[in-house]
Amino acid sequence: MVGKSLWRVAGFRNLWAAQTVSLFGTQITLLALPLAALLLLDASALEVSLVWAVEYVPILLVGLPAGVWLERLPRRPVLILTDLLRGVALLAVPVAVWLDVLSMPLIYAVAFAIGLGTLFFDVAQLSYLPELVEENKLVDANGKLELSRSVAQLGGPGVGGFLVEVLTAPLALLADAITYLVSAVFLLFIKVEERKPAPAERLGLRREIAEGIRFVFSHPLLRPLILCATLAELAFAAVLALQIVYAADELHLSAGVIGVVLAVGNAGGLVGALAAEPFSKRFGTGAAFITSIVLFSGGTILLPLSTGPVLFAAGLFVIYVGAYIFNVLQVSLCQLVTPPQLLGRMNSVFRFVTWGMIPLGATVGGLLVAPVGLRGVFWIAAVLTVLSMLPPLFSPIRGLRDGQAPDEGPRDGQVSDEPEDSAEPARTGDLA
Repeated sequence: MVGKSLWRVAGFRNLWAAQTVSLFGTQITLLALPLAALLLLDASALEVSLVWAVEYVPILLVGLPAGVWLERLPRRPVLILTDLLRGVALLAVPVAVWLDVLSMPLIYAVAFAIGLGTLFFDVAQLSYLPELVEENKLVDANGKLELSRSVAQLGGPGVGGFLVEVLTAPLALLADAITYLVSAVFLLFIKVEERKPAPAERLGLRREIAEGIRFVFSHPLLRPLILCATLAELAFAAVLALQIVYAADELHLSAGVIGVVLAVGNAGGLVGALAAEPFSKRFGTGAAFITSIVLFSGGTILLPLSTGPVLFAAGLFVIYVGAYIFNVLQVSLCQLVTPPQLLGRMNSVFRFVTWGMIPLGATVGGLLVAPVGLRGVFWIAAVLTVLSMLPPLFSPIRGLRDGQAPDEGPRDGQVSDEPEDSAEPARTGDLA
């Protein structure tokens, strides 16, 4: 497969198509489901905000055991079932409207099912990708998947708004449900036989979760990555929660200008996803990692310095460029240094810890507005992003070169001080 374009790899091509369609569905849901509550049930601002919050509840409830369960199951059937779960859940809304039984509890149940399906889909997909592509293609593959995510985030809300306006919210959700069914069809065409991890003694759910946590936080590469991502996610959650309020109240921008500013910011994700692989090849993986964090921090610093739309849009653009470069490289490196039997747990630990910061950062950011003001909250976020640079700077990540990962850290799923058998093949390889 060396030198072969990923677009010629049928397994990856179908996974990419499935995830792209699924991501657009998720972005449409983020707009159409709260609008259904608002327009059809006259929901309050609190009730609408809870629709968004409920989607993150599954991460807090089953985020960690999800990794253990997925390591015991083949990934492709899980991906298909979670697509079907989300599609059926969304169908409940137009059916309930037709039967005149739509209610807020039903909306919350649908949001929970969407969040649960998305959690298992994302963790399974991250663990499944190394089965479909060679190690020296992981950065390229993750870059293409992140590019799809960026395009979906950029265009999904607009598509969702158009569908709600033209079709009404229930029919928009019906169209949304179809995207998940289409994603499941693409997954059915993947014919790659999954590699079975080496047999390991079952330790029980709690002990296996603990083993996954120990693996991540004892690994010299994964530990600084998760610490960096946690601080950055905490800061950016506050920014995301307050960016519209900041633009309107502090910068006095109109709704139309705010829309343009946010679109410019999201466009940075396209640039970052496209730049990750060539940048890491040209300057080395370690340099690309550090540069991505510097960009993220620098962009965040621009936000409280801004007095108008230009600097604010520039700050968001730079943030997204850095974030997407980091995401591509971080996911690829994690996949390279983690043994197959720990991929599910590693991914679930990262998802639980980093995504768990989203509601926390948004809540704390909102609470801090009264004592320090909107600009003060953005300065606190900027300081956190600067602090997020420290773990990677003082770790082996800084020395990563293109095409190499350091031969460090446990890779057999055990956290031990014992030297590894030199005959054991290391699960490392080309990063780009």
